[in-house]
Amino acid sequence: MDAENQTQVGEFIFLGLSRAPGDQVFLFLVFLAAYLAIVTGNLMILIVVLMDTRLHSPMYFFLSHLSCLDICVSSVVVPKILVNLLRQSHTISYNQCLAQTFFLIGFFGSEPALLAVMAYDRYAAICQPLHYSRLMRNRLCVYLAVASWVWGFLDSAIHAALASKLHFCGANQIPQIFCDVPPLLKIACSDTSINELATHITSMFVGLAPFLFIIISYFYILASILRIHSNTSRKKAFSTCASHMVVVTLCVGNGFVNYNRPSTGYSLEIDTVLSSMYCVVTPMLNPLIYSLRNKEVKDALRKVLNCRRTV
Repeated sequence: MDAENQTQVGEFIFLGLSRAPGDQVFLFLVFLAAYLAIVTGNLMILIVVLMDTRLHSPMYFFLSHLSCLDICVSSVVVPKILVNLLRQSHTISYNQCLAQTFFLIGFFGSEPALLAVMAYDRYAAICQPLHYSRLMRNRLCVYLAVASWVWGFLDSAIHAALASKLHFCGANQIPQIFCDVPPLLKIACSDTSINELATHITSMFVGLAPFLFIIISYFYILASILRIHSNTSRKKAFSTCASHMVVVTLCVGNGFVNYNRPSTGYSLEIDTVLSSMYCVVTPMLNPLIYSLRNKEVKDALRKVLNCRRTV
């Protein structure tokens, strides 16, 4: 391939939202409302966990990190979508595209590891209650949380480094609403076999391995819950674990579909919906799942709101 054909493009054009020019204002309002809901809902969890001493436990410490990750994932993507809709120009520079890819994979890749840590916390609390304080020491919780973030960004460093070696030969139209590895591989004209192999291998370590760990943890948790004689304690344990499993299913399921799509891909419309699911819908649902099903969070939220009214 000659040097002319390997000339890198200066910017990319997103096709995901450009086919409906008459709906730009409507789409802007939808994404703006979703982003405000994501930031507000997750910030409320961060605030109540910080302010209510009853929530100063490993479970809610990890939940606050999950809320922070949800804000970060959506903030990498949605503001750029809003700017493009407002300008009616669906473009992003080459360097911004690589940066968006790096941070998106880093934040999103940290979530399965954090969810696995949360599953271990539930295992320790339900299956090893007498040793819980020793198993989940404060310093260990900090180490586990930091390790989850590092795990995700090690994954993103690999993908970003490989993506920076791709050539696009003038092809700059991304069938997506943001930059990510799968859509970049679709339009690259250089050999993508290494990138595709790295995507499949890392998805096993970053997504499947934590998911299997969570499944094994919940096998033991379920066995322990069934041995609980108190109906109240059993319902409380089921409620907490059910919320966590719903979030796990959304996170791991969306990630697996996004990074292990068939080679022929889906239609542009389906790709756009799937992309919106894991960068907009899931971060928006997580606070609702945990707050609506968790009595302690709801009580803490009422306490914070009542304090603000009295002030």
